[in-house]
Amino acid sequence: MPNHPSPPRLLVTGATGYIASRLIPLLLEKGYTVRCLARQPERLRARKWYQQVEITAGDVTRPESLPKAMQGIHTAYYLIHSMSAGHGYEHLDLQAARNFAQAARAAGVEHIIYVGGLADPAEPNLALHLKSRLETGDALREAGVPVTEFRAGVIVGPGSVSFEMIRFIAEQFPLMVGPLWLKHRSQPIATPDILAYLVTALETPACRGQIIEIGCERARTYIDIMTEYARIRGLKRFPLLLPFVPPVLMAFFIDKLTPVNFAYALPLVEGLKNNSLVKERTPLRLFPSIQPMDYAEAVRRALADTHPEHIERIWLDCTPKRAFLLHEGMFVDYRCLPVPVTGLPTDVFLPGIRFEQDKRCSETLLRLKACLSAGTLWVEWNLTRTNTEGRWYEESKQPEPKLDCQNQIDAENKLTTRKILEQTLFFLPNGLPGALFGYFILPLLARHAANKVQKTALQTSDKRD
Repeated sequence: MPNHPSPPRLLVTGATGYIASRLIPLLLEKGYTVRCLARQPERLRARKWYQQVEITAGDVTRPESLPKAMQGIHTAYYLIHSMSAGHGYEHLDLQAARNFAQAARAAGVEHIIYVGGLADPAEPNLALHLKSRLETGDALREAGVPVTEFRAGVIVGPGSVSFEMIRFIAEQFPLMVGPLWLKHRSQPIATPDILAYLVTALETPACRGQIIEIGCERARTYIDIMTEYARIRGLKRFPLLLPFVPPVLMAFFIDKLTPVNFAYALPLVEGLKNNSLVKERTPLRLFPSIQPMDYAEAVRRALADTHPEHIERIWLDCTPKRAFLLHEGMFVDYRCLPVPVTGLPTDVFLPGIRFEQDKRCSETLLRLKACLSAGTLWVEWNLTRTNTEGRWYEESKQPEPKLDCQNQIDAENKLTTRKILEQTLFFLPNGLPGALFGYFILPLLARHAANKVQKTALQTSDKRD
């Protein structure tokens, strides 16, 4: 970390997003003071780093909300986009970037770090979302604050939108049907590598004002990226590329069969019509300590990191009572059990499945693991507390989060808390049989386990009474 009288204060936007949520803990480990800008600060409560950051409510599309967020900031990370807004998102992206850059200049911010898309600006038929990513970088530079722009293509890591598309398609389809333009090429980059660039950029003054294209050494076609994933997983997959496959149709199936919704899938699918290649490697000499891993190694690393211990629990952002989702390569069934509890279950078993204990942490967490032919199953029970507004904090005591006054959560809510038991089933599928298990069998097992836990809890409560 550079020599400063006190650790520089950094602003991170998009704190609930993929890159930002993994960058924040690395910055904290380095000793930086981190402030998060969020439209809905309450959605950060379930993040492990929640109590260690400053949180400010704000929206880059509302310039009046930005001056307070920028106050005292040394470097600002711009890690957001507007694709989820659907039609017209490119106009929102431009205005948001201009608002952000102008607020940064007014506040005396020294440096903006931005992650954009890897594409050739000179390509005549550039996909809209790639064009928007490039124009966003230009808009950030307009205000005169030095910008470091990293341009990246497919990011390989659990939870990355592009990687989850690849993963779930390769897992579920023995015959991978796609358009001919899947023969275009890309140079993927591993999540740990892009995070290393983002952190190292803070300590590399020479990178300010630079556009830096990043990716692994070897380029692959998009269809090769999917078949290579399947090979590493031990799955036999056969590509079939056809002309005249409409992007809308492809995006529709991605929406239905992967964690990526249609609003994201359509622009990403359209982006496959372009190459995503590193053309200029000279700026990479600014980062000699970073040697990007090859795609195959990145996939193996991502698979090794696919575990309940590492998963970002985005379903807790909205304090649900129940959730079923596909996330970070796994099927997830979450249930908040509405029964009085005093401890963790001790005798809950699922029919026909033999479990071993995966992890137990004090008296608040029990996780069991079973290796099945269709995939790997974890059952987890977590004893936590809730206030009147929903899930609030873990049973273990933590320091208070640093919230600004406009986002202060009423401390009195903490005085009326009760213990609750959260049950989460995680299932990592193995090919098409695993996907079918995840869709149809996992919810049944989750319901069976929940019913048994609730029945046992009620019987114990009756005996006590």
